[in-house]
Amino acid sequence: MILFFALLFLATAIAGFCAFVIFWPLTLVHVRDRHEAIAAEFGAGAFLKPVALGWLLSGRYRDTNDRSLTGLATPAKVSLLVIFGGLACAAALWLLSLVMA
Repeated sequence: MILFFALLFLATAIAGFCAFVIFWPLTLVHVRDRHEAIAAEFGAGAFLKPVALGWLLSGRYRDTNDRSLTGLATPAKVSLLVIFGGLACAAALWLLSLVMA
């Protein structure tokens, strides 16, 4: 039963990844088109750069006062947190299953 719930958490992380792959590129395109200073900070190929992901996770997109950017970046942030949470819970349950076995 524990491994079943671990697989459910893994499925949740996969669902979060799907949402992240949708919203994060849209956010980066919006930044590239309308916020040149932030785009210059990220550089080219910012999809998995730690600087760009740190900017997203810290919520600094709210400092721009751009509602469109906030509307794209918030779901990307939530989906990234879902990925991390799902993987952490799946790993914890997997380790628990090893201890209990």
